[in-house]
Amino acid sequence: MARIPEDTIQTVRDRADIVDLVGRHVALKKAGRTFKGLCPFHQEKSPSFIVTPERGTYHCFGCGEHGNAFGFLMRQEGLTFPEAVRSLAAELGVEVPETGGADRSEIEVVVRANDLAQSFYRQALASDEGEGAREYLVRRGFDAATAEKYGIGFAPDRWDGITGLLRREKISGEDGEKAGLLRSRERGGHYDLLRGRLIFPIQDARGRNVAFGGRALGADQEPKYLNTPESPIFRKREAFYGFPQALEAIRKADRAVVVEGYFDRIALDRAGIGESVATCGTALSEQHAKNLKRRTKNVILLFDGDEAGQKAILRSLEILLPQGLRVRAASLPPGVDPDDYLNAEGPEALRALIDAAPPAIELAIRRAVDAGIASPWERADAVAKVVPQLALIQDPVERGEFARQLALNVGTEPRDVEAAVRRAARGGSANDDDALPELAARRETAEDRHYATVLRLVLDHADSLTALDRDAILALAPNEDWGPLAEVVLDSSFGSGRIDSLLDELEGARRARLSALANEPRPDLDDGDHANQILADELSWLTRQRAKRDAAALNAQLRGGVPDPAALLREKQRQLEERRRSQDLPPSRSAES
Repeated sequence: MARIPEDTIQTVRDRADIVDLVGRHVALKKAGRTFKGLCPFHQEKSPSFIVTPERGTYHCFGCGEHGNAFGFLMRQEGLTFPEAVRSLAAELGVEVPETGGADRSEIEVVVRANDLAQSFYRQALASDEGEGAREYLVRRGFDAATAEKYGIGFAPDRWDGITGLLRREKISGEDGEKAGLLRSRERGGHYDLLRGRLIFPIQDARGRNVAFGGRALGADQEPKYLNTPESPIFRKREAFYGFPQALEAIRKADRAVVVEGYFDRIALDRAGIGESVATCGTALSEQHAKNLKRRTKNVILLFDGDEAGQKAILRSLEILLPQGLRVRAASLPPGVDPDDYLNAEGPEALRALIDAAPPAIELAIRRAVDAGIASPWERADAVAKVVPQLALIQDPVERGEFARQLALNVGTEPRDVEAAVRRAARGGSANDDDALPELAARRETAEDRHYATVLRLVLDHADSLTALDRDAILALAPNEDWGPLAEVVLDSSFGSGRIDSLLDELEGARRARLSALANEPRPDLDDGDHANQILADELSWLTRQRAKRDAAALNAQLRGGVPDPAALLREKQRQLEERRRSQDLPPSRSAES
């Protein structure tokens, strides 16, 4: 994939007006140097969503969502980072030259070829050649309006439909092959890949036609479904059918329903479940999971009710759980797919089935128990089947609850199951980068608050602060959570307003804490002397607290007995003198002597 030069990305950052961008979706009110509104990413009654224009950032102090202009577009519109950059660049009139990967002109040709093909397939469905396809759709409960809504088309059963179209439009056969629409003949020339099939357009998050899925209409056609191959704009391991149409519904419902087929996705949408997507001829992949994770934490799997569908659900857990997703699974009757269920039971029944979907891990537990738990060996085998999936659950509370549920169902001690899960978790490679930061989960202390004030002063008034001592500030960090963040703040270009750039480089706890520091409302301190005085007071307070903690640690050592008490007493005296100096007191008599 082509790369966007860093200087172009920075130009877009510089020109972007985050207040204007966010203001299209959120009613913002000015609050000092910031703007405030109700968070668009979670339900709240009191506004806790802060936009800081001088930083180019936003932060919700309710749900923790944070980022810059690119991040807001990615979260709000379901775009990838490159897509967000290109979208904002186009709006701001910034040209985006690209390096590496597919050439930009090549991508444009592939997109144009797909657009032409989509128009061709739609017209073919309405033509005399498409009569059989239309009859098939009627049998599936589709009228013309429904087919139009979902862009369904038809590929005539001939070799040169798309080939001739692209030739007339001055698009070479080689480019048609790159788009996945054509295949080359051994003796030269090209022919249509999709023939005699119902056609479903596959689009990316931007709504571009990137590929097509073809459903066989003849009984002797193999395979039943045939997709156009991967291309410069289509990767099946990250693509979803129905994705752009589902993005807003996923955001509102805070969940995504994943199904296996094109008709399944359409069935759910017709039943009022717009937050549904379908994979494109492949099993769920890590890329799919990350794509979902950027939009919601809650995923419901609705696969066929047969044995293959049940196994697919269990395999999907291995992909989805390491990403911290909460996975539920709705069970259909064996041999029934969502489209069948909708036609037989109606939309309300289908919605109720999905809304009542239990945690998918319960399916794994039920299958393990059904295999037999009559003997100690069978109970051990049942636990062993489920433990690897439990170990993939990122949240320790969720993991513990499901472990106890497994123990109850198998009839064994919870502590034994929990021990097995811990062993499996230690041996695994689950990704916990996006787990709740330990810093956020830990209770905030007075030292945390004072140190945060120091770093906010550095962020806001570095140019006005006359005595910035990097090593001294780092040495006063209350705990190991603050040290790495303080280094980022102190080593950044003070006063340059490049916090929005840093957010694109940082991850996890440091990213979240930096966003909170940069966006937290604070009083104006235009007077440099005022900022210097506050910094001096905060550093003095932190120095005294550090001295108290060091003294307490020494006292504890003395009480416990040490090999060299005289050395400890000398250190204690040194700390006392340091503490007196921090309070502008004269040296003690013992120090003078």
